[in-house]
Amino acid sequence: MLIDLISENAIELAVSTENWEEAVRKGGELLERSGAVESRYIDAMVNMVRKLGPYIVISKGVAFPHARPEDGVLKTGISIITLKDAIEFGDEENDPIKLVISFCSTDSEGHLHALSELVDFLRDEKAIKSIMNAKSKREVIDILKEIV
Repeated sequence: MLIDLISENAIELAVSTENWEEAVRKGGELLERSGAVESRYIDAMVNMVRKLGPYIVISKGVAFPHARPEDGVLKTGISIITLKDAIEFGDEENDPIKLVISFCSTDSEGHLHALSELVDFLRDEKAIKSIMNAKSKREVIDILKEIV
């Protein structure tokens, strides 16, 4: 379940970043700090965006950085950062980005249930806005518990 993958040590609020790459790296650092990925996974997330463009922008104001399991995933995990100031990722339709949900999985199938819950969350505009405006990590977890 999605909520089982989230802990307070994988959440940061009102993070200051200069650009999309720094935002992706900060989300990846939380995954690394939680023991979900090796440091090379962070570079892989950045390189995927450089190679494929802003495909990680999945809805208005939300980015979902990730890379392949073989790029250094140790266990399935999610990190959440809200940005102090919204950042342009290069997606005309959904920029600027205020919420970055970084994801890693050990395989391409084991995380499908968590991803389906994430899709449900992304459909809930009120919940997304609540997380973007959350004042504490506990508040983010409580919002997620209500939805998933």
